Amino acid sequence: QVQLVESGGGLVQAGGSLRLSCAASGRAISSYAMGWFRQAPGKEREFVAAIGWSGSITYNADSVKGRFIISRDNAKNTVYLQMNSLKPEDTAVYYCAATSRAFIPALERAYDYWGQGTQVTVSS
Repeated sequence: QVQLVESGGGLVQAGGSLRLSCAASGRAISSYAMGWFRQAPGKEREFVAAIGWSGSITYNADSVKGRFIISRDNAKNTVYLQMNSLKPEDTAVYYCAATSRAFIPALERAYDYWGQGTQVTVSS
């Protein structure tokens, strides 16, 4: 099993940036493809970005393309989400997830493990 803990959330003005981190323990993240999802109050959880085992393949939701960058540092057992040009619509709890099964980047139920989430609030 792998345990995931997100950090780096907070309050930021529109147009600003935040960097989220997902620290893993129990297992090396090199064994997993990783994803970021988010959920705003009253809305369904949605896909944000995903990265393959080696980091050479990444996927981004249309809503964040050109603004968010997912990366991984397997040596540090950490996955990152760099969020730039933030919009109020980006306000949500952001979750880190891991899958050791077939990698279907945007499919929430394909992920085996989830963190507790970190709050991101973007003011206008």
